[in-house]
Amino acid sequence: MTVRIGIIGVGFMGMTHFEGAKDLTGGRVAAIATRSEKKRNGDWSDIQGNFGPPGSSSVNLSEVETYADYRDLLASDEIDLVDICLPTDQHEAVAMEALAAGKHVLVEKPIAIELDAADRMVAAAADAGRLLMVAHVLPFFPEFRWAREAIESGEYGALRAASFRRVITPPTWSKDMNDFRKLGGWGIDLHIHDNHYISLVCGVPQSVFSRGILMDGLVNHVSTQYVYGDAEKTVSCISGGIAAGGLKFAQSFELFLEKATLQFDVGTYGSDWVVNRPLTVITDDDNIETPAPGGRSEWCGAFTDELQEAVDAVASGNQPPTLNGQLARDALKLCHAEAESIARGTPVAVT
Repeated sequence: MTVRIGIIGVGFMGMTHFEGAKDLTGGRVAAIATRSEKKRNGDWSDIQGNFGPPGSSSVNLSEVETYADYRDLLASDEIDLVDICLPTDQHEAVAMEALAAGKHVLVEKPIAIELDAADRMVAAAADAGRLLMVAHVLPFFPEFRWAREAIESGEYGALRAASFRRVITPPTWSKDMNDFRKLGGWGIDLHIHDNHYISLVCGVPQSVFSRGILMDGLVNHVSTQYVYGDAEKTVSCISGGIAAGGLKFAQSFELFLEKATLQFDVGTYGSDWVVNRPLTVITDDDNIETPAPGGRSEWCGAFTDELQEAVDAVASGNQPPTLNGQLARDALKLCHAEAESIARGTPVAVT
């Protein structure tokens, strides 16, 4: 079975998914939908993102159906999986239409901005008997995948504590992103990566206690302690969009397992990608290793792996844990709980 993918929305993320899909096994992009005639003709030169190359002026669409109206794509019998790469405020409406049309759905993160919208999407997928998957790509980046698999395997014992960091400077490079209000605040658009990954590898916490900066009720910067039933299990994260202009992006983790400590720290300083600490495993016998985490070398390799998991899920009919729509909804709920905790100055229950 070849899973036929229809991409709706050809901005930077739509282009990234299109490029990532070129190396799929058992899946291919069969159609795209965009209102831009220029893009339907293969000129994607106006596309620019914060990683990877700019768009090409000569994209080969000879074996791809092109639609000006996404509803025509949804009506096609030649599409099995609809890949929604539209702005977040359009996720719910298009996902609901796709599910109603009998399609499986992969929607870019975040699932939505409002919890009620996420609830409706999860319920609609259940009613339709179709998969709703949310494209949280962080678990597919090599170092994060390696750490997740190490935790799940139990090779180094149980996870005892963890800390994460993800920060950016306000992204003035994009008119679509420089106003965090359109994105639900950096507490949703950026930090939801951490909340999803933490929920995946540490479990969904019982409550959160957050301090940070709110603007118009939205999180601009946050420091959170995640509270679990095990009082000795400590998980924390710092995330936000207030870094100085020279620190365009930075991410790190430090994971304390029973038999090892795992570290990773990278970022864009000025115009340079700097590895402060490669993936490192430190053990009690003073052994320090920097394992090669594997993964694809292409700039969109993590997205290829993400799409491969979605394609395999459609072929098997099984919901993958990494792309689970309910887990994406739980991550969004954490974001809202953090905003409430900052506003109240007290812990806020999640489960």
